[in-house]
Amino acid sequence: MWEKKLVLEPPYHFDQVLRRLSNDPLKAVDMKKREIKVPIRLGKNPYIAIVRATGTIETPTFLVKAHGPKDQIICEIKRIFGMNHQLKVIHAHFSQTNLASIFERHMGTPLMLDFHLYHCLMKCIIHQQLNLVFAYELTKRFVHTYGEQIEGVWFDPLPETIASLHTDDLRKLQFSQRKAEYVIDVSKRIVSGSLCLEKLQALPDDEIEERLLPIRGIGPWTVQNVLMNGLGRPNLFPMADIGIQNAIKQHFELSEKPTKEQMMELSKEWAPYLSYASLYLWRSIEKDK
Repeated sequence: MWEKKLVLEPPYHFDQVLRRLSNDPLKAVDMKKREIKVPIRLGKNPYIAIVRATGTIETPTFLVKAHGPKDQIICEIKRIFGMNHQLKVIHAHFSQTNLASIFERHMGTPLMLDFHLYHCLMKCIIHQQLNLVFAYELTKRFVHTYGEQIEGVWFDPLPETIASLHTDDLRKLQFSQRKAEYVIDVSKRIVSGSLCLEKLQALPDDEIEERLLPIRGIGPWTVQNVLMNGLGRPNLFPMADIGIQNAIKQHFELSEKPTKEQMMELSKEWAPYLSYASLYLWRSIEKDK
């Protein structure tokens, strides 16, 4: 097992990242050790990387341990945890906006990604129109039934596994008929090559939307979540999201939820970091502040 020390430019609030991840029963988080075990797939090969915080928000340092190709695993860790982003620049930008107080209060919150793009897409489809508690439970059943556990760490199912299922298999987990069809159909597209997730990385947002929206089970909400939480695109603002609407209502002390026109006006000064505005607005209404 190799080890590597990472030193980031401040601010970076890893403890807050761990708190958010600890809400997900599939994540191997140890708050006392300030570490997480991350399942990484390079091709078909599974690896586990242990990421432990050894510094503070102002002096963010980390120790990464793993077996496997070092450079590729470090690259994945930096990608997943948003460690390549200049949070100092982003915070300076928002210090001059109407969200300054939120960014000051939650300084160092990175835009972190789902561990794997395929799982991000599956999770988005599974979570559609469900309350958060049952959405987590259904995703857990999905992963526990068709994924793989290695050394106590859960790896998400492979597209080939899900593509081979029948809808009745997922119905037993309490998937709706349509949701089971969507998950299997999208997986079949990935396996056949008609939907290549790797190619999405290099495409602009509008082209990704053009490729994904015609697929059954993928709507605008899912596309925006994939862009933000799967690909880390920095300038997305899901105005239809109830959480963001509630956060804006609270922050700007509005008597009612904001209209689309109000949200467009309020958000003018947030570009080109609308994704961070969205993240910090969500953060502002979470119970653990």
